[in-house]
Amino acid sequence: MIGASQCSRRAVEIAEEVGRGIAERGDIVVCGGLGGVMEAACRRAKQGGGITVGILPGADRKAANQYVDIPIATGFGSARNLVIVQSCDGLVAIEGGYGTLSEIAFASKLQVPMVGIRTWEVEVPLVRVRDAREALRELYSKI
Repeated sequence: MIGASQCSRRAVEIAEEVGRGIAERGDIVVCGGLGGVMEAACRRAKQGGGITVGILPGADRKAANQYVDIPIATGFGSARNLVIVQSCDGLVAIEGGYGTLSEIAFASKLQVPMVGIRTWEVEVPLVRVRDAREALRELYSKI
């Protein structure tokens, strides 16, 4: 489960439904362990008797939401997103920001099956240029 740590009410409802469905199938919810869609999925999975794992960006296991059974404190910051992706058989992305986008990119590269609900259209803000001179001009006009 990947997605926004701050999200819409609709995203919470969707994440709860996905979390419940994962638990009903006897599978484990793996997520980033924080709030938003991660907390919603964990909450509903726990209510359904499921197991939840939170792979946290910081070094404090207590930072996990209260519905995480197994908190894994990485101290990796956003680099923990790769650990999340590699720990899953498949991903559901719900809403999300650049962290979610990085997880989508890792999943694509690693060929981890994924589905998205109300999340990124997989296009990145990349200015297309014709040559090195134009590349340097564009780059340095932005930094």
